[in-house]
Amino acid sequence: MRDSVKIPGEPSKAVIHCVMQRRSFFKSAGAFASPIILPASVLGRRGQTVPSERVTIGLIGAGGKGYDLMRDFYSQCREEVRFVAIADPDARHAERGKRLAEKNWGEGCKTYRDFRELCARDDLDAVVVATPDHWHALAALEAVRQGKDVYGEKPLTHLFREGQVLYREVRKSNRIYQVGSEQRSAANFRIGSEVVLNGLLGKIEEVQVGLPGGETTEEEGKVAQPVPDHLDYDLWCGPSAKLPYHEKRLHHHWRWSMSYGGGSLMDWIGHNNDIAHWGLGVEHSGPVRVEAKNFRYPEKGMYDNPVDYEIHSEYEGGYTVVVSNKYPNGVRWIGENGWVRVSRGQIDASNKEWIKSETDRGRVRAYNSPDHRKNFVEGVKTRKQCICPAEVGHRSVTPGHLSFISDALKRPLKWDPLNEKILGDREADKLLNALEYRRGWSL
Repeated sequence: MRDSVKIPGEPSKAVIHCVMQRRSFFKSAGAFASPIILPASVLGRRGQTVPSERVTIGLIGAGGKGYDLMRDFYSQCREEVRFVAIADPDARHAERGKRLAEKNWGEGCKTYRDFRELCARDDLDAVVVATPDHWHALAALEAVRQGKDVYGEKPLTHLFREGQVLYREVRKSNRIYQVGSEQRSAANFRIGSEVVLNGLLGKIEEVQVGLPGGETTEEEGKVAQPVPDHLDYDLWCGPSAKLPYHEKRLHHHWRWSMSYGGGSLMDWIGHNNDIAHWGLGVEHSGPVRVEAKNFRYPEKGMYDNPVDYEIHSEYEGGYTVVVSNKYPNGVRWIGENGWVRVSRGQIDASNKEWIKSETDRGRVRAYNSPDHRKNFVEGVKTRKQCICPAEVGHRSVTPGHLSFISDALKRPLKWDPLNEKILGDREADKLLNALEYRRGWSL
């Protein structure tokens, strides 16, 4: 039998029993407070979950991704969860999310404009954070501090300092956190990572991480458009700059404005660089030197994300990881004995035997999750750490955060991955840790 990699955080049976008792208590206490609609599963039909064992979830951010995640949870674990609350400053999104939740799980889903009201509910086990990037940290921290487990979209946070605060708070509070870097739950990415982890490539020479390029627009966005009645735009902007309202700065398009996102670079680095780190075994570490090269920004228009970019990160193993939109989307590890490449729905290698599902690749077996949502629900119920916890998500996007500082200052940065500090450059370290929140918002 092959040895397995031990996953930290696996609980005792006593802890699991205690967690389930807490969930049962909240559900039964709620029954005395107000009438509830009992689904057929309460009668104990075979194969169905009684309500006291369902994970009750609140959704923060019911736009495109939030809506899709609700459908994913329903598809993969409908009998194990129930969405009972939706928070979104856009009332249309909130109502649309409510309709889907009640279609899938029955009446009783409540909507909120302010996510803090949702997080204050004591009958929620977990919260899904599917907001634009600039809200990731504050929404997730509020949920964690209110005793909720969190499934949070990638990147973990918009700003570097936010990520440090969040993953440390998760650790201190013993919460379950799943970063939405869902490629980890796909077999081809796991197999590719196992090829590297077991040394089949020999000494690693270079890793190529391909991401999409950024976006441009002809729209200047200098004159504010009328704000729709269904949108609380001030709350939508939250801690970030309140730019003149323009419909192409919001839903989906927010990622092209650095006030709210980080372009395709930060949108995708939490996917593909996460896989690169997984295979290299540096999930809790990082590079020792980072240099931004060939960053190009839009010459006109209201978007200020990088259109082209290269991030050259050197690691202690003597290899370089290059993140760039010049490569095809995916990850390619190159070693002295050959190469392996993975992307969505694809895997290839110089030696095809390495990537066959039945191949014994060696002693190291990567965490095997058949589905990202199911893995999170299992974590909530058992307290077993998920496949992509908060610190791992933070570490995978750190080269992205560092690259923006390197590009701004036009110099490479020496990085201490153990202490998460830029060495010998106070100006750069101060910029990296800056939090320029609007008045009224703080970590």
